[in-house]
Amino acid sequence: MTDNTLTSNKVKKLLIIEDEADICLLLNIMLKEEDIELDHVNTLAKAKAHLEMEQPALILLDNKLPDGLGIDFIEFLKHTYPAVKIIMISGFLPGTIKDVALNNGADIYLEKPFTRDKIYQSVHQLLN
Repeated sequence: MTDNTLTSNKVKKLLIIEDEADICLLLNIMLKEEDIELDHVNTLAKAKAHLEMEQPALILLDNKLPDGLGIDFIEFLKHTYPAVKIIMISGFLPGTIKDVALNNGADIYLEKPFTRDKIYQSVHQLLN
């Protein structure tokens, strides 16, 4: 029998760093059936404060945020929290951003708009 859940018997923590409320709602709906504890922040400053108290297994990181670019935040994340997995999501100059995001340490890059299957596959791949 195969296990079709994202995690096995253990709740995984996932942090969404995204300033668009609609995208956050969509991600919450897409991942609500899984054994994942979701948290959300809408700025890089709030992400840093959150990470000082709690380290997730995975971060869904938008690029264009009110207080900076997620692409620049990746290096900080990988240096300070090397075990964290990162999915960069962006609709901003996809070709260029993808290469830089992956070179900076993102594990997966997804272009907006993305599908439930793409999010699910990416999260599943990084949490298992």
